[in-house]
Amino acid sequence: MRTAQADPLTKQKLLDAAQELMLTKGYTDTSVEEICTAAGVTKGSFFHYFAGKEAPFRRKQDPLERVFGYIDFLIEKARSPMTKGCLLGTFVQELSQTHPKIRSVCAAGFEGQADRLKQDLEEAKAKYVPRARWSSQSLAEHVLAVAQGAIILAKAKQDRKVIEESLAHVREYLKNIFGK
Repeated sequence: MRTAQADPLTKQKLLDAAQELMLTKGYTDTSVEEICTAAGVTKGSFFHYFAGKEAPFRRKQDPLERVFGYIDFLIEKARSPMTKGCLLGTFVQELSQTHPKIRSVCAAGFEGQADRLKQDLEEAKAKYVPRARWSSQSLAEHVLAVAQGAIILAKAKQDRKVIEESLAHVREYLKNIFGK
């Protein structure tokens, strides 16, 4: 974000539109222009809030900083009263048994998230704990499982703090296995 005078509603519209489009079309096939159109704002508004469509933590050089940045991004997202949950998680819970095509799209969405995290975990493992015996794929899926489970608990308890606390535990766990 570039300014302290940002309108949180406009920013949230952009984030929601980006999420919706990226879940449908994928990250690469979603343009900034499409996000702006879906959010009903100008391209100038987009760049008022964001330098580009890539999350800031993705630009970090150190792979472990990217991993922690991802966790911090999820925690920050959970703190926003505008965040209503995860579209993929909601769809797969409600429709996986009755709509196999939707289940497949959701599975691909989760796989994409896990793959990006796995890549960062692999690089961080090679750099910091090359002899560790854990699987980066399994750990990436575990992080997603905790996040999704926390969203469900937060909805049941009507308390989004559950998400923040669960992800803080994951962050501490990751610090421990990387010796940080």
